[in-house]
Amino acid sequence: MQVERDTLIGMVHVGALAGTPLGGECISAITDRAVAEAALLDEAGFDAILLENMHDAPYLLRDVGPEIVAGMTAATAAVRSAVQVPVGVQILAGANRAALAVAQACGGSFIRAEGFAYATVADEGLLHEADAGPLLRERKRLGAQVSIWADVQKKHSAHALTGDLDIVELAHGTAFMGADAVILSGPATGRRADLDQVRRVSDALDIPVIVGSGVDATTVKPTLAAAHAVIVGSAIKIDGHWANTHDPEAVKRFVDAAR
Repeated sequence: MQVERDTLIGMVHVGALAGTPLGGECISAITDRAVAEAALLDEAGFDAILLENMHDAPYLLRDVGPEIVAGMTAATAAVRSAVQVPVGVQILAGANRAALAVAQACGGSFIRAEGFAYATVADEGLLHEADAGPLLRERKRLGAQVSIWADVQKKHSAHALTGDLDIVELAHGTAFMGADAVILSGPATGRRADLDQVRRVSDALDIPVIVGSGVDATTVKPTLAAAHAVIVGSAIKIDGHWANTHDPEAVKRFVDAAR
């Protein structure tokens, strides 16, 4: 997927899947809700939709198990059939090759990749090996026409291991490793990114820069002035909390403010 200026990407947080601590709901109910939420975002004017298994917390690191891959495949295939806009996949935590396979199988256009370049200490553990080399080789092997959007200093993480590198240098390194776009976020879900950092990275890179957290109807315009695109979840949910379902009025306010 080519990221154009002022692109709005809406989050669909897929319900807790089989075997996870909060799981237990049947897959048909999970996929029906994902489809309904995606359709709402599509009709409201979002340019793309990103599916993520955030309800599966606490997360496994990289190897999430076949049941999670199967569940995300079912949800992604159902959403892809229901909407007109591009669909992306993220499988937590750092299961980038699984996300790529799901996107390839279901007609997805992009994935969001954690641990693509450099090492970091996340709440699910140490991401000690960069995934860029294996991931790009897997994309080549599959012949997948799937873009890779890579987090730089991913949220819910400590970054002392790379503390001697400026955010621009980290973004340069991520681009050098082959990311199609980079994502800058705040320290946690719903927390704002540093717009000065976003501007500096946007000025320095030749690939799109996406803001991946903390954007709402009051900040979307200045954020899009600094970045190519935004990913929004919490701000368009009931009570502004990521775990709730979408609030149609909040969805409309966000799109109206952005446009």
